[in-house]
Amino acid sequence: MKVVVYNLGCKVNKYECDSLLKTLKERGYEVSEDLVYADLYVLNTCAVTNEAERKSRQCVSRCLKLNPNAKVVVCGCASQNNPQQFATKDNVTYVIGNAQKGKLADKLQESGILLDPLPREYEDDFSAEVVRTRAYVKIQDGCDNYCSYCLIPYVRGRSRSRSIESVVEECKNLESKSKEITITGIDISSYGKNMDCDLATLIDALCDIDCRIRLGSLEVNVIDDKLLTALKRLKKFCPQFHLSLQSGEDSVLKKMNRHYTTDEYFAKVQLIRKYFPDCAITTDLICGFPTESDENFESTLKFIDKVGFAQMHVFGYSPRAGTVAVRYKLLPQDVVKDRVNRAIKVAEQNRQKYVESFVGKTLQLLTEDTEQGYMCGYSAQYIKCYIEGGKSDCLYDVEVVKAIDGIAYCKINNMDKMG
Repeated sequence: MKVVVYNLGCKVNKYECDSLLKTLKERGYEVSEDLVYADLYVLNTCAVTNEAERKSRQCVSRCLKLNPNAKVVVCGCASQNNPQQFATKDNVTYVIGNAQKGKLADKLQESGILLDPLPREYEDDFSAEVVRTRAYVKIQDGCDNYCSYCLIPYVRGRSRSRSIESVVEECKNLESKSKEITITGIDISSYGKNMDCDLATLIDALCDIDCRIRLGSLEVNVIDDKLLTALKRLKKFCPQFHLSLQSGEDSVLKKMNRHYTTDEYFAKVQLIRKYFPDCAITTDLICGFPTESDENFESTLKFIDKVGFAQMHVFGYSPRAGTVAVRYKLLPQDVVKDRVNRAIKVAEQNRQKYVESFVGKTLQLLTEDTEQGYMCGYSAQYIKCYIEGGKSDCLYDVEVVKAIDGIAYCKINNMDKMG
């Protein structure tokens, strides 16, 4: 029997999919993470935006085009939010939410809708297979922040953390199988709050791991000397800090229920650069939040230019039923689109400046695939790099020759022994 386990969401979803793929493979199933012909499809859905939820629904039809007789199992955030939108579709046999996902391999032949209560303790039923150059390790689930625009706390539950011992054990198992581990979770900044420890404590426990370690998205308030000192002690830390911003104007941040000001945010950026001068500061930005005036947006553009982000993910505001912000009057869509385009332009300019600052310098490149005739991959700072020659899944020391459209074109200096 062939089973496709398909991810429609974030890195946490990807980790959970990898875990299910590993379990099914061990039980003798033929498995794939790509949308190909199969007897059974398991869809791990997303609900972060209306568009993500729509794509999750559409994916059922995409599966049935590949095999009209296939069965479809749906789990994840979109089904947690509204299971009926999947249960009424043809060939969907079983729908669950986010609880008990780690035990889904035992339930693939069940039917109906089963929405167990969201757990209050971390469900440590996952152990992901390495199916690519970069491995993911989930350390935490849930969120307590309740940003006014975000549905995730309602579909993932309250923040809960995985034990340090369990995280370390998985990382030790992966260090010889993968050249980079990304530490991920719904809100890794809250790690340890239910265990009387913190993220810095976990990082200290990983100091002997002998492969690259990269952190997932962080909240700015977690940044302090203790955490940065712990990161400096890691053998192969990737100096990229993805600090969620969402807006560069204080009154909008307050309406978003974000828990910092732009001054506080910038002070933390400066602290990071004190420890890691050449690091990449990356972020997310929401344009067109309902209370964002023209003046607010202009302030945001100035702020993102002041920070000089290495890379930004720019989104237009998406109203989500059940959140506080859905009560606010929406801005015209043409205004939102214009702001998105203007922010992307500034982001691309800053990205180009950041990559240009490495011309003539050496980066460590982890290769992944071919693209436009080049071998490509990402440096420790998450700069996309192109090289001529080389093999995939290798570590190379490369010199940046030129920067074009935010991509570093490099030449190989030598190959790391791990390559």
